[in-house]
Amino acid sequence: MKFLLIGATGPTGEEIVKQGLAHGQDITALVRDASKMVVSDPKLHLVVGDILNAQDVDAAMAGQDAVICSLGTGVTLKHVTLFSDGTQHLLDAMQKHAVRRIVCITGIGAGDSRGHGGFLYDRVIKPTLLHTIYQDKDRQEALLRHSDTDWIIVRPGMLTNDEATGKYRVLLDLDGVTAGKITRADVAAFVLQQLSSDEFLRKTPLLTA
Repeated sequence: MKFLLIGATGPTGEEIVKQGLAHGQDITALVRDASKMVVSDPKLHLVVGDILNAQDVDAAMAGQDAVICSLGTGVTLKHVTLFSDGTQHLLDAMQKHAVRRIVCITGIGAGDSRGHGGFLYDRVIKPTLLHTIYQDKDRQEALLRHSDTDWIIVRPGMLTNDEATGKYRVLLDLDGVTAGKITRADVAAFVLQQLSSDEFLRKTPLLTA
């Protein structure tokens, strides 16, 4: 399996890289700064470029079997288009290169998971610090939903840097659910499984302990 990874230098992306390489997968990582990649391996191929540059995305997409998007950004109150613009470039390049599968990590509070993050997150953190980011994550999810790709949208709860547990819930019915914590390592393991599984095809699983 050859896949393109977006967000490889972020904390969740690094977990995906480590676990993917451990499974013998061939990873192409589109990165803005190669010096931030702490892992080195013959099966890890770095392409220096920007998700917001369509030509960079097109070049990185060539020869891939699938895409994992673990795109992230720092807290900002400014208008955000990173997620939607970047995802549109991915979808365009996927169509050109006949790549069908995309697994995209968004987050608790995106789309119809809104209101399931707990009082502090739903009433304070998301409406203030993350408001413009999640507005764009909503646009990102809408692009995926309306595409003809084999998409899977993964929504983790509160991410931690603890060791993998292998024990977490995968929820589609959020009635009465308040998301808890989940390790980045568990998220990475789940995301990698979705490259070859159709169980959650065109669905939006929530991951929580």
